[in-house]
Amino acid sequence: MQSAECGDLGRALCIITGASRGFGRTTAREMSRLVKPGSAFVLVARSGDDLRALQAELAESEAGRAGVVVQCVVADLGLMEGVESVVKAAKEAFSEDIDHIILVNNAASLGDVSRYARSFTNMAEVDSYLSLNVSSSLCLTANTLQAFPQRPGLRRSVVNISSLCALQPFSSWVLYCTGKAARDMMFKVLAEEEPDLRVLNYAPGPLDTDMHMVARSRTADPSIKKSLSDMFSQGQVLTCEASCAKLMKLLLEDNYTSGAHIDVYDV
Repeated sequence: MQSAECGDLGRALCIITGASRGFGRTTAREMSRLVKPGSAFVLVARSGDDLRALQAELAESEAGRAGVVVQCVVADLGLMEGVESVVKAAKEAFSEDIDHIILVNNAASLGDVSRYARSFTNMAEVDSYLSLNVSSSLCLTANTLQAFPQRPGLRRSVVNISSLCALQPFSSWVLYCTGKAARDMMFKVLAEEEPDLRVLNYAPGPLDTDMHMVARSRTADPSIKKSLSDMFSQGQVLTCEASCAKLMKLLLEDNYTSGAHIDVYDV
């Protein structure tokens, strides 16, 4: 384990999915300030324009000027080709000087929250959601671990961006809650199987993002919809920066139980 006193995440290869906006974009920015020169970032999203704008921003930052390399991968992680393209880019970005592999599984979608569970009769629709939100996380993580196996001097950390929805049912959010619960358990099992890995399920809290805005406007359940609207109007949603700072604190201190689910309000 590393002490927070070291103040950095090492010379890291950071793979961040869903990096083009919201929490993923903020994670890339914050992490770039905490890695040593010679680190590399593989940023993944479906939106090429947003990714390239982030790449340019990081190139002009202090980290970029210090030699941190940023590679963009425009990919649909719901398809195996997308997962393969990320792993290929990560292998290309890796150098023997890298001493820390960090995979942040952030990419996710809300799913259709305008309907209740009884309406999901189409298996293809459900399979498509689970492919992006569950299957891709497992396959990307497994491929990454195989590409960068355990060896002396190499730390490996896997972060799953989780949610309160992994623990509590939200009416009319059947797909989202199911996906988040499945991902949490997936990474808990991984932590049991791979004791050398550092695995964290981090729930960032209610964030001021496009996803939260969509949820407020489309949620079918009236009580959930009111709760979301009240949270926003009363200023109870968090900025991505505030929540991400808590995630960086956890990663730097590195004293959490591997596989644990930790909520932003517990940090």
